[in-house]
Amino acid sequence: MNKLLSLVLVAVLSAAVAQADAKTGQKVYLKTLKGKFGMNGTKFAAEHTVSEWEDLFADDAKGFIKEYGERFPVAAGVLNNPSMKDKLQDVGDFAKEYGSDSGNVPSCG
Repeated sequence: MNKLLSLVLVAVLSAAVAQADAKTGQKVYLKTLKGKFGMNGTKFAAEHTVSEWEDLFADDAKGFIKEYGERFPVAAGVLNNPSMKDKLQDVGDFAKEYGSDSGNVPSCG
C-alpha cells in the first residue's frame, strides 16, 4: 500500500512540475518572444506537433533557434543569448504541452 501511495505521489508531483515549466515557458514566450514572432501563444504552439517540438528543442534547442532565428531575424539575438538557454527549455515545455496535436489549448492570446 505504501509503495502504491508513493508511486501516485511521484506521478502527481511530476505532472505538477511539468505543468509549472509549461506555465513558466508561456510567461517567457509572452514577455520575450511574442513581439518578435508577431503571433500569440496559441498560434505559436500550434505551429508544430508535440513530436516536432520535441525535435526542435532537443540538443539545447538548436533546431528551434535555427528555424525561428531564420524565420524571424529580429529574434536571432534573443534566441542566441546565453541567458535564454534555460528559458528556452521552458518555452519548449510550453510548446510541447500545447502542440497542434496535444488536444490542449493555452489560455494566452
